[in-house]
Order: sequence, then C-alpha cells, then structure tokens
Amino acid sequence: MHHLKSLLLGSALALLPLAAIHAEDHAAGKDAKTATDHHENPAPPTENATRTQHSVSIGGRTIKYTATAGTLIIRDDKNQPQASVFYVAYTVDTGKPEKRPVTFLYNGGPGSSSMWLHMGSFAPVRIETASPAATAPPPYHLVPNSDSLLDKTDLVFIDAVGAGYSRPLGKATGKDFWGVDQDISAFSRAIQRYVSLNQRWNSPKFLYGESYGTTRSAALVDALQDQGMAFNGVILMSSILNYGIRIPGYDESYVGYLPTYAAAAWYHGKIPNKPADLKAFLEQVRAWAQGPYAAALAQGQNLPDAQLDAVAQQLAAYTGLSVQYVKEANLRVDPSRFRKELLRDQRLTLGRYDSRFTGTDPDAAGETPDYDASDSGISGAFVSAFHDYVDKQLNYHTELDYRPTFDEIIKNWDWKHKAADERRPLPLAYVAGDLAHAMRTNPNLKVLSVNGYYDFATPFFITEYDLAHMNLDPSLRGNLQFLYYPSGHMIYLNTDALKQLKTDLAPFYDHAAPQR
Repeated sequence: MHHLKSLLLGSALALLPLAAIHAEDHAAGKDAKTATDHHENPAPPTENATRTQHSVSIGGRTIKYTATAGTLIIRDDKNQPQASVFYVAYTVDTGKPEKRPVTFLYNGGPGSSSMWLHMGSFAPVRIETASPAATAPPPYHLVPNSDSLLDKTDLVFIDAVGAGYSRPLGKATGKDFWGVDQDISAFSRAIQRYVSLNQRWNSPKFLYGESYGTTRSAALVDALQDQGMAFNGVILMSSILNYGIRIPGYDESYVGYLPTYAAAAWYHGKIPNKPADLKAFLEQVRAWAQGPYAAALAQGQNLPDAQLDAVAQQLAAYTGLSVQYVKEANLRVDPSRFRKELLRDQRLTLGRYDSRFTGTDPDAAGETPDYDASDSGISGAFVSAFHDYVDKQLNYHTELDYRPTFDEIIKNWDWKHKAADERRPLPLAYVAGDLAHAMRTNPNLKVLSVNGYYDFATPFFITEYDLAHMNLDPSLRGNLQFLYYPSGHMIYLNTDALKQLKTDLAPFYDHAAPQR
C-alpha cells in the first residue's frame, strides 16, 4: 500500500517506544501471564451496575441525569464469558432514549483506561488542574463541568480489558485482547452489549477516541457497521492512524513535525518578530515544510551548500533553534532533541503531550529530556480524583485495583492488523483505510478531527496528511472536518480550549444527528 510505504506516519510519530499514553513512568515488573492472573486479582463474574442520581448546569439549564458505574460481560464464539468490561455511563433522565444520541468514549495507550477523558473532558464533573503548570498535591478539586456534552448526548466511558477495572474472565488471558484486531473485537462486543442491555439500538451513535483511541475508532466504526450497527459520527482527538517503522533515509517525519516545532517556538517566544496570528503563521510553515524543506531533504547529502545554508536559515527561523544547531543535525531534528534544545538556555525542557508545560533536568547538557513534564504535572490529580469520585459519588466499590495504565498491555501488544482494503494482515496498524471504507459504505457518516497545536505525541500536520490520503470521493469529502486548539494532546487541559471545543462540538452533533 503506497500510503504505508510512505512511512510519514510511523516514522513521524515514533510512538512505539512511548505508545502507552500516560504510562511512561509506570513499571509493572511482571510477565504477561502473571499480569493477567485473575486469581490474584479476581474480576467480577457477573454484570453489575450501581446507579446514582445527579444534576449539572449546562448553558444556564439544569440537567438531571443518572450515573451508572458497572460492568459488561463480553462472550467468545462459544458464548462463554471472556471479559468483564468496566464502564461509567451518564444518561439524561428526560426524553426518549431512541432519539437521544449516545457517545462511547475511551483513551488509548494501548494500555490506558478511560480515566483521562472521563475526569478531564465532557463528563458532568471534571478535575481542576493548574495546566500548563504542574498541579499542586492534594486536596484536589472536582468541580461541576458546565462544558459537559451531556446536553447533546449521553456518555459512556469504557475501559479496555486489562486497564481500569476491566479484566479477562475464565480461561481468557491478556493475549486474547492485547492487539489491534483483538482490541477492536472486544470493544465491538462491549458496545453491542451496552446497546442491547439498555435498548439503544435506534439511538444516534458516536465514537470519541483520544490518541490510540483514534486508531481504535477508525477500525471499530468500520467493524461495527459491517455487523449492522450504523454510526452518525466519529470524533478523533489527537490522532494516530498509521504505525510504521523509523527507517534511516526516510525524511517525511521531519516534514510532519515541523509545524508542531514552530507552534511550540511561537508559544515560548522563540520566533524572531513573533507573528500575532498563530494560525496564519502555521499556514506559512506548512507550505514551506511540504515545499522547499521537503525538496531539500529529498536530496540528502547531495544538497548544494548554498541551498543548505538557505534552508538552515529558514528552518532556524521557524523553530527558534540556532542555524548552527540545525546544520549540525543535518536539517533533521528529532522531537525529543527539540524538546531539550529549545529552552536549553533557560535550563528548561518541553512536555511531550503538551509543549506548553516545562520541566527541569539534572543538567542542561543532556541530549533529551529526563521526563515528560506534561504527564507528571497532572497524573496525581487525575488518579486521586477518579478514586475519590467513584467511591464517594458513584458509590461503586470493588476489590480490584484500578489501573490508570497497565504497562504489560503495551509490552505484549500485537500490532498486526487486517485492514479493510488489504488481503493479508499488515505488520503494523494502518487504519485510515478502515475509516475510509466506513465513510464510503455509510455516506452519511461524519468525521471530526480535533487537534492540539502543542501536541508532540500526535502532530497535527501528520494527521492532516493521513486523512488527506484516504482517496475519498469528492461527494464524501465534506463529511470530514478539522478543528485546532491552543493546547496539547489532552486538549481539555486548557480550559479555554475545552470551552471552545464544546462550542464547536454542539453543531457537529446537531448536523450528524438532526432531530426528526
């Protein structure tokens, strides 16, 4: 497939070493068999649900809703229980369920629970953080969320098997769920079970995935539609739709990352004569990146000295780095090196998930940052808030340990994927083709790509490339939209961006699921 061979994605994202979103500093220290031993940490053998009643004010209107924390049992082909899947659902008490949209939300990793989206984005409560500064230790503040999506859709947050409170059952082990296609199968069965259990087959339906959750969504919507469950919309937040291999000599990744470097340099005041308009500035950078910069990199070592000098000057101007540094890097600066270099003179490093965050290392002479300040700056608040909330407000109790992330999943992940338009499994996941197939077979499916300018984990320019290469018919291209925000991977950490995102999502839901 020409798109996979281009390697823009895989080489660009370099997510494989750090693909367990929010899991960089967790070490399970067990092999896969021990990690999935249900006897050590048994999962509930039956479905259960705890329901509590609440209300929230959204747009000046009080909305009463039911919060349901519980488990779904998914079964194998022999109808044997295979996993207990934990979820938290928020459903509005008034109106007809069959006319009310329902959205299924999840994070990525692979290996992450849905806690991050749950506690930070569109649930009727959210955790306050000091972003982009590190959030202080407890006590933390869980507050009503006036930017919740509950006025537009019911919400169901789902934990992947092995993460959160979700666990294998019976003879099943992690390998039955820890892979691209295995994960799609598990989520497909969990969503179908929820829809059947709650009589929501005729409700408008949406998927909302973040990070690897977008990889999941692109293939999951196609799989569910092939099984007869049509969808109204898919929201892709901070996308990765193609995992490839970093191969020396392929330069597309540097082209894909350049606008993200420029955005970070702009934010931190490293752009000479800093433009007032970030959006217009990045349009200029995009054009140069895919034009003169890409052409220069394509020449490799044969690039004439005069052209090398000119490109180095412009690259330095767009990135805030010195001309000498970009020349010494042969015009090719890896993202981790950029995060260390940009603010080296201030002895500061940039966050990976969100480059607005800064951190400090033991010394300023290192090659790459010692840690991700945008991860460590919020993890404690999210984990503590979730435990306190589920226990005290949702009244859900279990003997299981909640796993915000589980490293054994990413360590044992099967990356092969049988794509919609391939005859044999690809060695690494490419799912833009699945999404394109879903859009062709359901020409009413709406897709929204949501991007943070300061995201070094899933750069927006690479997402644009991916979605531009789905070979959609002109009649379908209007079903795909893009939105951008002055935030990072977790767009909702910027409360102003969260407010704007909610404002932007409202018409998307109205258009994708019009009231009849």
